[in-house]
Amino acid sequence: MHTKRKNTLDETERLQLARQAFADYYAQCFWFMRRDLEIGVEDIPEIARGLRLHGGRQGFILAARLCP
Repeated sequence: MHTKRKNTLDETERLQLARQAFADYYAQCFWFMRRDLEIGVEDIPEIARGLRLHGGRQGFILAARLCP
């Protein structure tokens, strides 16, 4: 029996959160990427990585929500 963790986001929620994080943290974490990049599910690990490395405490917490 598999139960979903209480704070786990589904794929659609993770994608929405990743897109918002990309926009909010662009200058701080993702300046080397195209600003008009279409973020897909396959990009979520890279967004989480950028947040962990360059997003400060809030970015680190956000990355944990994206890739638990």
